[in-house]
Amino acid sequence: MSDPAYKRILLKLSGEALMGAKPFGIDEVVVARIGDEIRAVHETGVQTAIVVGGGNIIRGLAASHRGIERVTGDYMGMLGTVINALALQDALEKLGVPTRVQTAIDIREVAEPFIRRRAIRHLEKGRVVIFAAGTGNPFFTTDSAAALRANEIRAEALLKATNVDGIYSADPRQDPTAVKLERVSYQEILERNLQVMDTAAISLCRDNQIPIVVFDLGVAGNVRRAVCGEKIGSTVS
Repeated sequence: MSDPAYKRILLKLSGEALMGAKPFGIDEVVVARIGDEIRAVHETGVQTAIVVGGGNIIRGLAASHRGIERVTGDYMGMLGTVINALALQDALEKLGVPTRVQTAIDIREVAEPFIRRRAIRHLEKGRVVIFAAGTGNPFFTTDSAAALRANEIRAEALLKATNVDGIYSADPRQDPTAVKLERVSYQEILERNLQVMDTAAISLCRDNQIPIVVFDLGVAGNVRRAVCGEKIGSTVS
């Protein structure tokens, strides 16, 4: 395995990644496997921060379609990300990886509030930091939170672990003619409206030249491969 290509990264995990084959909730076996992937990265010495979504529990936008007021639904989604962050922290600490959870909304009984300088200090001390509760504001996705935190901690790359092996010209599950794009520019993502991350997240990364690597989390060892700069998935730069 090659040496790491980055000193500090932000890993974006979807909430759906934690539920495995379940219709909703958390699959402890899957969380343990993801924790082992992160442990392998941690052992390389790469400073690792994580933003986790909450789609396995509730999505604010989906809740609003079911009659829940949008802002209330978004705050419910933020609390879902806190649950996921605590589950991931538990899995990592069982593997001997020191971990801190920081939240964008104040829940001091279970996690630290997000403080940028403290987060950076944790990373410098070799702790994995999990950022939960999105940006703390409704109407913003956890993709936007990932881009924001990546910029705030001066991450060298944003790694987005998904259930597909990269960026395609269309949804490969619906369009058999979809072509994989191994390297694509921020501007092309925005102009072609490719559904990688929301436009706010793409723009944030573009403005500060943070590359985005999109890859399949389902393949064992892919997180470390992405950290080592191997050619997997797709890169936005």
